[in-house]
Amino acid sequence: MEKYDLLVIGSGPGGYVAAIRASQLGLKTAIIEKAELGGVCLNWGCIPTKSLLKSAQVFDYLNHASDYGITIKGSASADFGAMVKRSRDVADGMSKGVQFLLKKNKITVIQGAAKLTKDRKVEVTDSSNKKTIYEAAHLILATGARSRELPNLPQDGKRVIGYRQALTLDKQPKSMVVVGSGAIGSEFAYFYNAIGTKVTLVEFMDNIVPLEDDEVSKQLARSFKKEGIDVRLSSEVTSVDSSGPTLKVSIKDKKGKEEQIETEMVLSAVGITPNIEGIGLEEAGVAVEKGRIKVDEFYRTSVPGIYAIGDIVPGQALAHVASAEGILCVEKIAGHNPEPINYNNIPGCTYTSPEVASVGYTEKAAKEAGYELKVGKFPFSASGKASAAGHKDGFVKLIFDAKYGELLGAHLIGANVTEMIAELVVARKLETTGHELIKAVHPHPTMSEAIMEAAAAAYGEVIHM
Repeated sequence: MEKYDLLVIGSGPGGYVAAIRASQLGLKTAIIEKAELGGVCLNWGCIPTKSLLKSAQVFDYLNHASDYGITIKGSASADFGAMVKRSRDVADGMSKGVQFLLKKNKITVIQGAAKLTKDRKVEVTDSSNKKTIYEAAHLILATGARSRELPNLPQDGKRVIGYRQALTLDKQPKSMVVVGSGAIGSEFAYFYNAIGTKVTLVEFMDNIVPLEDDEVSKQLARSFKKEGIDVRLSSEVTSVDSSGPTLKVSIKDKKGKEEQIETEMVLSAVGITPNIEGIGLEEAGVAVEKGRIKVDEFYRTSVPGIYAIGDIVPGQALAHVASAEGILCVEKIAGHNPEPINYNNIPGCTYTSPEVASVGYTEKAAKEAGYELKVGKFPFSASGKASAAGHKDGFVKLIFDAKYGELLGAHLIGANVTEMIAELVVARKLETTGHELIKAVHPHPTMSEAIMEAAAAAYGEVIHM
């Protein structure tokens, strides 16, 4: 039996990053994967969805070419099959890139389904049902998650679908009900609406993207409605009748009023379920709490030598979080002294149009935490770059502690704000104050100078508003 310093189970953005960092630190490493290298994010999530969203954005530009002084003879049409093919090609290319990186870093790739054993080894079953036992000083579980299914909304993979099917449909549906308005639901609602599908977005909470600041949520809802999305708030899908040629979806609002609408397809985007079944947790004695693996700040489980990262542990289920956890975990294994992750300084991004990006406290959460606040808001309608680009929707909102000037939270909605949020993540990491942001000279004309202006607005010093 070949022994390793580290075995990583799962090759998503947590697993493959952990494996590469471990190899850099001199650990003999192998990674076990039962499907495509790169995991869900690269093959069925982050990357292919961004490809589809870019196609929708280009289509939208073409439909509004006259706004930019460009005349196009005839009308643009969305080739749904070509969009899906481009998305798959992008994902396949990225998966090959991960394969190259693993080979470059001399990491052994083991194909098959992994399961922990009682004696802390790993049994791998390959495609021919052959079982092989592997052993390592350290094991990292990075098995990710899948689409969550509601009892009253079972997925058949054909007409009631999850995000994986939404990426690879054979043809564009004429109508779709999207259930859940988190990042996944909102992004697919935007994409399908932009290319001509009639979309109804159903959200159980009072706001879409409910984890975001209230003002951001309301702005995105206005933008969606302006683009023709039927947004249903404080509502739930109680049942789906699939007996006929079209689906009959029953939607009930918070007052108890029920309405039935017909649609060609339902996309369930109500969250994720961690992949912790069938991987031998009980056999190995790994503790689970509230559906996730229990870990400490360095991702050690209840069993010495076994670690867990990513969507299967508490914390935000985001690709960049899994990567950060994987790096921190292996640095601790290698004898370094890494700083634990501050989960209140994790950026969240939603790639709709307009985009949404945020970090830290919402205004409501900061008040509930007992802070006295200074809040600054700068609209992109007052930005020269936004006006020139034709993207005036949205704003930058910054929340400061009135006593010390600490940046507590940042909430952005607008074009390209997912590229702007990193400045504010670094600012919070460095404990930058509002006055320091104001005095940091930002280039003009840019969208990012709205950050400086929002900070200035919080202190009554804003110039361009």
